Amino acid sequence: MTTRWRTTTSDCNKNSEITLLPDTVSGFRRILMLTLLFAVVVLPCLALYNATYPSRFLQGSPQNSLGNPSLVSDSEEVKLERVLKAASMKDKTVIITTLNEAWAAPNSIFDLFLESFRIGENTKGLLNHVVIIALDQKAYKRCLEVHPHCYALTVEGVDFSVEAYFMSKEYLKMMWSRIDILRVVLELGYNFLFTDADIMWFRDPFKRFYEDTDFQIACDNYALNDSYDLNNMPNGGFTYVKSNARSIQFYKFWFTSRNKYKNKHDQSVLILIKHDLFLKNIGLKIRFLNTLYFGGFCEPSKDFNQVSTMHANCCFGLDTKIHDINIMLDDWRNYTSSSPSLKSSWSSRWSVPQNCSIQNFDRDYKPKRLAQEGKKD
Repeated sequence: MTTRWRTTTSDCNKNSEITLLPDTVSGFRRILMLTLLFAVVVLPCLALYNATYPSRFLQGSPQNSLGNPSLVSDSEEVKLERVLKAASMKDKTVIITTLNEAWAAPNSIFDLFLESFRIGENTKGLLNHVVIIALDQKAYKRCLEVHPHCYALTVEGVDFSVEAYFMSKEYLKMMWSRIDILRVVLELGYNFLFTDADIMWFRDPFKRFYEDTDFQIACDNYALNDSYDLNNMPNGGFTYVKSNARSIQFYKFWFTSRNKYKNKHDQSVLILIKHDLFLKNIGLKIRFLNTLYFGGFCEPSKDFNQVSTMHANCCFGLDTKIHDINIMLDDWRNYTSSSPSLKSSWSSRWSVPQNCSIQNFDRDYKPKRLAQEGKKD
């Protein structure tokens, strides 16, 4: 006996018959049962896994999970990973900073940044793990002249070469480009310590980081004296992030939140989203870094014997930064050239900020070159 199944072909609207032998019928039933079993058992498990580890299905994709195109194409991602691999520590950790032409020029911020590694305590070797992400071709060319690990990031239609003054259109694009490229680094499986180039490195900061933390970040002020307190005021210029599903989802959420909070830079948006339930739901572990070890012009470290880094924050204008950073480096040289006994009882304070001051913030500030061009017109 045979069994006949009638099907309809949708393209030509004609009936056709398929003749199935008895063994084929049994086979068909087995396939049908397996299909039902897959739908009832396996698919829900996959859905649960995807909810718990959503980025596992997204890594390596040029699109982030929230529908925003990546700045880095597949071919550029290969180039980036090559640079990261060359600079990586054994645990796949890299130190990353970004530079444009204005900061990379000779005798500008980049040179001071490199100098701090050379005169810091046990920091010179860390330069081997620093990756410079150049935001324009001149910055990339200068990087290649003085440093082995350089990557050129280009954003179509954006000129990052001039000094991007605070909260300008170029400044905002630069900050958000930085967040997106760091997300790509995490998706490639690398942990990173991101540092602004106007942060001077005086000691190995890795010894001061917390264990079992996904995302740890410096503060402008550490008045709360509690590394877990989300009410701390973060500074996005110095972050240590471990690559995992939680941190990747967090960076995607952070980047996408710029659409909700228009005309705000990454740090301001972070302050707005740090209490968001999304971060709690993905289980992100956040801690804030003490200014005793990671100080800045906003709140200088109070102890030369414990400081790891100092940030030229609360400061506006390239020339102003360079002036005060040079003074800060001189302060450090005076400390390191002293005898061990004098160091142990060191009571001197930083001589900065001087020209750098939050009170001197000029919302209409423009770089010298732009101001001169304006006069010519």
